[in-house]
Amino acid sequence: MSVRRLASEQPSSFAFTPENLAWAQKQLLKFPEGKQASAVIPILWRVQEQEGWVSEPSIRWVGEFLDMPFIRVLEIATFYTMFLLAPVGKKAHIQVCGTTPCMIRGAGRLLNVCRERIHHDPFHISANGDLSWEEVECLGACVNAPMVQIVPDTYEDLTVESFNKLIDDIEAGVPLKPGPQIARHYSAPETGFRVLTTESLYDGSMIGQGAGLAAARDAIAARAAAEAEAAKAAAEAAKAAADPAPAEAPAAPAVKAQAEADKEKVPNIAPQNVPASDPAVRPDAGKKE
Repeated sequence: MSVRRLASEQPSSFAFTPENLAWAQKQLLKFPEGKQASAVIPILWRVQEQEGWVSEPSIRWVGEFLDMPFIRVLEIATFYTMFLLAPVGKKAHIQVCGTTPCMIRGAGRLLNVCRERIHHDPFHISANGDLSWEEVECLGACVNAPMVQIVPDTYEDLTVESFNKLIDDIEAGVPLKPGPQIARHYSAPETGFRVLTTESLYDGSMIGQGAGLAAARDAIAARAAAEAEAAKAAAEAAKAAADPAPAEAPAAPAVKAQAEADKEKVPNIAPQNVPASDPAVRPDAGKKE
């Protein structure tokens, strides 16, 4: 991690504008009593928005305002690279992303533009005082590399030509267009949209007609049919319980006669009216060997 130190030349004092002071006092109301230090990052950020950078007097002022030791505020200001610790250009401080995707896509050429047009070294203000620059790590727009950030916006898909034009517009006071600097919609493919291109998806004509609605209707109908079937089955069961079916009719005489006839076909069937102790019902008919 790089060493971050306060600038060697510092202003004699710092004070919020009345509007920013009122804003800072409102921030304290967001936190419980004794926890006002939680507002240190947004207040430091407002300092930077007002002054362009965070000076040593402003750090002391924030510490007194939040009842924090100076060293604690200094730790925060020097830890987070979003806080600039030296004066920057009056019109813009350009942060050029130098992480791998941007470097592969031409960030080195953008850095050369900064060296030629602003100053050879980062964190040095241009001769007219308008611009300064630095190289930073990933700014989160890798798909649109290479890109730069001029807080609070990013400018993407840059070439040497479009970056030079961006600097020209900054110096001329021309309003800038954030985002991709080519005919790309946000992070869509450079060649344009490839899916979801049907006009009816966006003109409102498909509202209430989608496949999801049809599926929902089918599901509702199926559930209603199942509930109706269950109700019918429950009603039939209740009716059967209240009015049971008649008992089965006794066997017909012909069935009984057939049963008696079948008995003759089975050998050694003992008469049911003879006790089992009678030798006549034994298999050997009571004969002695």
